[in-house]
Parts: sequence; structure tokens; C-alpha cells
Amino acid sequence: MDGWMEGPLTSVAYGWRLERADGVTLGFTSHDADVTHDGILLRASPGMQPTTVLQSAGLEKDGLDVSGALTSDDIRADDLAAGRWDGAYLEIFLFDWTAPEAGKRVLAAGELGAVSFTDDAFTAELIGLQARLDKAVAPQTSPTCRARFCDAACGLNSARFQHLAKVASYDDNRISITAPLAIADGHLAYGELRWLSGPNCGSTVKIAYHAGTEIYAYGAPFHVPKAGDLIALTQGCDKVMATCAERFGNGANFRGEPYLPGNDLLTRYPGGN
Repeated sequence: MDGWMEGPLTSVAYGWRLERADGVTLGFTSHDADVTHDGILLRASPGMQPTTVLQSAGLEKDGLDVSGALTSDDIRADDLAAGRWDGAYLEIFLFDWTAPEAGKRVLAAGELGAVSFTDDAFTAELIGLQARLDKAVAPQTSPTCRARFCDAACGLNSARFQHLAKVASYDDNRISITAPLAIADGHLAYGELRWLSGPNCGSTVKIAYHAGTEIYAYGAPFHVPKAGDLIALTQGCDKVMATCAERFGNGANFRGEPYLPGNDLLTRYPGGN
């Protein structure tokens, strides 16, 4: 037991630390005044309270439902709807607001799952660390690559395949840029578009195809883009051995089994009588 929790607990408050996938980190507290804790400013948000916390001593899943009022301008309904908080890391803890340097007692940590909201309130599910136990211990075989493009298993550097561009015009899921890119048509397919400025700043969308100055995305962005918005475009990979070896010269890191016989072995070649 932490020393500061052995006495009266009248000065104990909830602390929140949220870190989005784009690196934005926010802190909140149920106390009625701002507190600095572990170098992060915890802003006063008395309306934010965890509704239920379920912790287990065995291998069962931990769970947490988080609800509260949208009392902070940093957490807006449109950001939640746009998915900017999807997969964000969340840590909820108790601390003594009269002596924040004394430490903390972590109640739950994990990533945000499903988020729903009505009017000026939201409810979010926290996916605990035990959820990782649901993942397969060994990867299954597959004819296509199982690695994510430019992750540690792939071994390529994403900076080599990233391009900056400016939006010229926009129509539904078609985005026109001001100048063509120095890559062949179609090399952005399966890639990612990240907004670096404008109303969609920080959000991403998958790219279906591109030709010249025209980029086609899977779905429309949450906010209407404006001419001049800066975007970062990252090339993609179709996870086929030929693409990995010929286009990227990375066949040695291909994480698939393209030549392993599968269930369709007998249908690959014409049979005889």
C-alpha cells in the first residue's frame, strides 16, 4: 500500500492520462483545480468519472467503462466521431492532490475501444492489457505478407516512401493535389493520407488509388478539406511477393508463404481424365 493512502483519503482524486496515436497527450483530474503530476498538467474536470472498474487476479479480462461530460475543449464530439481518439492509450489512477509528487495508484490502463456520445456526454470502453492474450501465439501461414508496411517485421523505413502535397480541390472521396508526385500511378494504393493542417489535422484515411494529381480515398474525411491544406502521403504495398521483391527489393523480409501448397492446390492446374 502506498504511504499516502494509509491515512485519511479526503485529498485523493482521480487522474487521467490520455495519449492519442498522433502523440497528443492530455491530462485531467476529478479535483476542482488544475494539478501538475509527473510533468503533465492535469486539468480540472470534475464531471469525468469512471463508472465501473473490473480488475482480476487471474487471466480474466479487466474491463472499464468511462463516462463523463465533454467539459474540456480538448475532447470534442467531432473529434470522437472522426476517430481521432480511437486506439488512444488511457491510464486512470488515484493520487493525492495535496502532494502529487508522492506517487499514484494505477486503477486501469489500456487503449480506448468503442466510443459513443450523446449531446454533451460520452461513454468509452477501455481495452485492458489482458486482451493481448486473445492474440494467436504463432502466426498462421498465408500466401500474402503478414507484416505491416514499414513496421519492424517489414524492415523498410517509411520516410523513404512519404510525400508532402497540398490540396487543390476536393469532391467526395477524390482529392486533387496541386502538383503530380514523383512516383508511378498506383503506388499510393493501400497507403495512407494524413492531414497536417486544416480542419482534419491529425486524422488519417486509407488510399484506394492515385493517378497524376488525383487521389482516391476509402471514404470521405469527417470535415470538408480546403484548398491549401497540407497532407502527407505514404505509399502502400499490396503484400504480394512480386511487389515486395521487385518494387521494394525487400523479398528477404517477406512475411508470408507464397509457394506453400494450400487447399486450392488441386484447382491450380487442369486435371486429366
